[in-house]
Amino acid sequence: MLADLGADVVKVERPGKGDDTRGWGPPFDDSGMSAYFASANRNKRSAALDLKSNLGREAVRRLASRADIVVENFRAGQLDAMGLGYDALAAENPRLVYCSITGYGSTGPRRDEPGYDFLIQAMGGLMAITGESAGEPMKTGVAVADLFAGTLAAVAILAALSGREVSGRGQRIDMSLYDGQLAMLANVASSHLFTGLASNRYGNAHPNIVPYQTLAARDGRFALALGNDGQWTALCRELGRTDLASRSDYSTNAGRVKRRAELIPELERSFSTLGVDEAVAACARAGVPAGPVRSVTEAFADPQTTARGMIVELDRGDGTPIRMVGSPLALTSTPPSYRLPPPRLGEHTEEVLREIGLEWDDQSRDP
Repeated sequence: MLADLGADVVKVERPGKGDDTRGWGPPFDDSGMSAYFASANRNKRSAALDLKSNLGREAVRRLASRADIVVENFRAGQLDAMGLGYDALAAENPRLVYCSITGYGSTGPRRDEPGYDFLIQAMGGLMAITGESAGEPMKTGVAVADLFAGTLAAVAILAALSGREVSGRGQRIDMSLYDGQLAMLANVASSHLFTGLASNRYGNAHPNIVPYQTLAARDGRFALALGNDGQWTALCRELGRTDLASRSDYSTNAGRVKRRAELIPELERSFSTLGVDEAVAACARAGVPAGPVRSVTEAFADPQTTARGMIVELDRGDGTPIRMVGSPLALTSTPPSYRLPPPRLGEHTEEVLREIGLEWDDQSRDP
């Protein structure tokens, strides 16, 4: 996100192997780069540095001495042991914003435990509320705990940069996947804190709004997102179900939530004579948001996707393009830019070292 917004990002990776996600595939492109790695690494330069070597640590210190931001995802305390923690680097660069992203944060009984997205979804309550009510707990289709933490870290970094304009000093940010996951439980977390009760799984239904879920039409399923009582009345009229609209126990959302087990089958009976396209059109006439359940392929084929610039092509350097998802940060005066394709491992090591006054002809030796 920060790179798309113009930051010069140097990604420090292990020589020989690099970021673990480089091997997370298939699919891979012709150069051997995984699609997974590509999804998060455009606009970055890759420097392969061995932090166990004097040269690698010195390179990181020099980079940090001139940087605005350091982002690291080592286990709590590991970089401190290498002399690359916040205190050491901030002593040389007091304006440094230093963001640590760990599984559970730098404090608490789990501080030393590793954390991956899948584990955090399980530990942080998300899996327990995801999936069909009679089925097993499920993870989401993408690594949302990672994405939550990364997005929240970007917000915290920008806030720290803003604060630096006032104080003249940077600060350390202690971001954890676990904290971000708990925060993103949102209304479900609030409901638990109000009542002390466990939260249930509702499949594609909503715990607090009815009807707000997928429904069966004659030839498939579609998503219906009804947001208020006025929309409920309008939908009933459009479907010719004035009997439902006139019932006082269905007239408010609270009443519909209490009676969802009887109400949803009634609605599906009304939609059972309509195809998905017809059902969506009926909802549109009633002013109720609805749409078909589409595949990823169908979503990227939608003209709206193209109109919003959500598919971009970058030149790999050899003339072949790589297609990527565009940035959703639609700023009008300072829009995102796409300058560099995802880097090959160590592609910019020599370039980066020269910028900070170091030469490294042989990565196996120290200066």
